[in-house]
Amino acid sequence: MTATSTTPARIAPKFPWTGLIALATATFLSVTSEMIPTGLLPDMSASLGVSEAQIGLLVTVFAFTVVVTSAPLTALTRRWPRHGLLIGILVVLGISNALTAIAPDYAFVVGSRVLGGVAHGMFWSIVGAYAGHLVPKEQIGRAVSITLGGGTLAFVLGVPLGTFAGHVFGWRLSFGLLAALMMVGALVIWKFLPAVEREADGKRRRERDRTVPRPRDRTIPLVIMVCVIAAVTMVGHYAFYTFVVPFLTGPMGVPSGDVGALLFLYGIAGAGGLILAGSVFGPRPQLGLILALVVTGIAVAALAVLAGQIVLALIAFILWGLAFGALPPLLQTRMLHTSSPAFRDTASALYTTSFNVGIGGGALVGAVIYDAGGLMVLPWAYVGLLVVSVALVLVVGRMSRTVVATH
Repeated sequence: MTATSTTPARIAPKFPWTGLIALATATFLSVTSEMIPTGLLPDMSASLGVSEAQIGLLVTVFAFTVVVTSAPLTALTRRWPRHGLLIGILVVLGISNALTAIAPDYAFVVGSRVLGGVAHGMFWSIVGAYAGHLVPKEQIGRAVSITLGGGTLAFVLGVPLGTFAGHVFGWRLSFGLLAALMMVGALVIWKFLPAVEREADGKRRRERDRTVPRPRDRTIPLVIMVCVIAAVTMVGHYAFYTFVVPFLTGPMGVPSGDVGALLFLYGIAGAGGLILAGSVFGPRPQLGLILALVVTGIAVAALAVLAGQIVLALIAFILWGLAFGALPPLLQTRMLHTSSPAFRDTASALYTTSFNVGIGGGALVGAVIYDAGGLMVLPWAYVGLLVVSVALVLVVGRMSRTVVATH
């Protein structure tokens, strides 16, 4: 009787491939929607009668909207079913792209991008935690890597294809097709992504409605620390990566016609890093995070020192792509491992905010450093911030052991 009753507990749950691929599909569409203006700068600029810099600002507007709205909206919708909310978000993203496609002027485009940014921030506050709810804790790293693989594919395939279609058929058609694909993505989520039961649901929800105060979640300081690590790392990365093209064509001497191919190789290397993060370091995100940060720092430092030696510099550049590609899934996995199940949705919103602060802040910091000290200062600023991130990761590891010991 006892043996029979305990046998099912030993059977590992089936890995939810279908649901995670559905999440990856949604991620692919959301990231493509975020970044597609970067590939259509000249087309949109000429059509709308504004400068290319103003079109580039559409990505900044998108990211800034995410920063401002993701955490408040996550708190506002904390009791809404995640499955239905995710479907609604994709529909709103589809509407945003459809409005961009028919926009009569630049101001209308800005408004449509603000709408898209609101939905995009909500999307990222849900998707990471959703993957964590689908699997047991030891499989979170693998699940997150699969989900984020859609974002990597957006850079490698989605944005280039959207750019090609925009050049050939017009930028409005690219946004129109993306709007239609968002609706298809919503159907994919409805059909193939299972609904999840969160700890905040059911009993926890009833407890929240009582007047008796709940004890403070001890994982909140740890989550905040991981978010700080994400922001510091992304500031360093985007301070340098924003100006990587002039670095490639300047100090490295890469012909301008070869830059696209080199960035494609960088993206492929990043995809390899993402796979490595999920398959090797998924159960050990702390170790993987330290190694990825250290190798990224070594690669960027080597790139700065060896910029004039093209072969060695290219090796360092690809190594940078490989190591950095592992960082986003490892950071998100570390955040999900750190957070209590009840706090995961809010933690994901905070992480999304910190990540986008890093993206926007990095571009700004990079511009200031570039103007003040020149191009060659940027990689060393990046390395310095990576050292700070490694130190903070070690602090989080120590804090995590303290929290576990006191439970």
